[in-house]
Amino acid sequence: MRVIGVGDNVVDRYTNRRIMFPGGNAVNFAVYAKQCGADSAYLGLIADEPEGRLVRDSLEKMGVDVSMSPLREGMTTERCDVKLEDGDRVFIGTEYGEGTWEPLRLTEEHLAYLEQFDLVHCGCYAEMADQIRRLAGLAGVKTFDFSEEPEYRTEEYLNKVCPYIDIALFSGAETDEEQRQQIREKATALGTEFVLITDGSRGQTLWDGERIYPGKVKRVDAVDTMGAGDSFFTAFVIELLRQGYRRGAKLTADRYAAAFDYAAGFSAKTCLEEGAFGFGTAY
Repeated sequence: MRVIGVGDNVVDRYTNRRIMFPGGNAVNFAVYAKQCGADSAYLGLIADEPEGRLVRDSLEKMGVDVSMSPLREGMTTERCDVKLEDGDRVFIGTEYGEGTWEPLRLTEEHLAYLEQFDLVHCGCYAEMADQIRRLAGLAGVKTFDFSEEPEYRTEEYLNKVCPYIDIALFSGAETDEEQRQQIREKATALGTEFVLITDGSRGQTLWDGERIYPGKVKRVDAVDTMGAGDSFFTAFVIELLRQGYRRGAKLTADRYAAAFDYAAGFSAKTCLEEGAFGFGTAY
């Protein structure tokens, strides 16, 4: 099984400790997929500066293929400032270093490379919504993380992404059940096959256009919740592939339950580690 995270990379800076950790939705996906036993890769623009080198070095040490993501001069890495409150990470703000930041622009070489993977994952923070349609012809499963911000679930944004993906992830924070059902129905009406909505310790739901399947939570005394959502989604879709999921092939309820159980356990372990997956470095 070969999977790949495409798009963003950041460093998460813990301002109270002056320590930064590598991260970003696509980076986290690639690392967690590797930890779940998949052959994983990362495709993105990585800045040739201390923060970018931390990201790339950590990926290499984790065994993630970064051969298509060389360091680039003149770029900068997004710095996400956070603090911990009783083990729960709280975002403070973002900034950039010297240089420019830009989203990855998919080339024909990139698309030929992506054709080699069983699953391609991207997310809203990669700022690549207008390019997702270019993935439509790929044979592998396509997944996308919409996170929780309202600007990533407008009609315009959903129209750019949902017709070209198979599994969508939304954070259910600050939404009620009626709003969640509206999100589910909008996404599947546009062509997305499955919608997974997470809500932290309150659990998750999977919608297949007809039925809602309940998720599972394993509670731990969290050291750091950074990456909890990313790790859950990654483990969930990796286990779905192991259970036999391919585009257009729905599974039985017990197989979805197995994926939920595996993801809950994996995500719980992630919360026992500092940062999204370690590699803390002073800044």
